[in-house]
Amino acid sequence: MINKYIILSFILFILGVIGIIANRKNIIILLMSVELILLSINFLLLTLSVLIDNIHSQIFALYILVVAAAESAIGLSILVAYYRQRGSISIKFTNLLKG
Repeated sequence: MINKYIILSFILFILGVIGIIANRKNIIILLMSVELILLSINFLLLTLSVLIDNIHSQIFALYILVVAAAESAIGLSILVAYYRQRGSISIKFTNLLKG
């Protein structure tokens, strides 16, 4: 029964990695792919914490959620600033933002 959840977590992780590798044009999809990877890791941690009956994995998963929320807020604020400056969210010209 636990194998189904582990396989689901692995599939979500692979989808996130494919989203990062396959998409090189849209920043929003890249951010969503990173979030998908973090959430798949959380799902695996919570599944394993139920399996071994340990609360430490659940606390660590909570920390990962906090980091993911901060990453999302910072990433979206950078995205808004980039859109205001360029008028597009294409990754093609991000190297123009360097100092």
